[in-house]
Amino acid sequence: MFDARNENALITNLNIIGVVVAYGMLGISLWLSTEVPLATKGYWGMGILLLTLSLINVVKYRFDIRQSSDRIRRIEEVRNERMLEEALKEPSSES
Repeated sequence: MFDARNENALITNLNIIGVVVAYGMLGISLWLSTEVPLATKGYWGMGILLLTLSLINVVKYRFDIRQSSDRIRRIEEVRNERMLEEALKEPSSES
């Protein structure tokens, strides 16, 4: 019913919206908290930004590993299919 690309785009967009909302709420929280020193606010902001970058890298590496294993699986399937075709052709050509 749904196209896989449309589902992926929807999930990606929802995640982007969630990150933007989270950053907005963090910004508002840091802006409105008057008792927290500016250095601490900067430290929190940098921590959240670096955490986000780390999570992006983890997801990217996991995606790359999955893509690589899928590619290897497809190569093995094609190789096995060719071997099967060759094995089926050999007896008929000999008789």
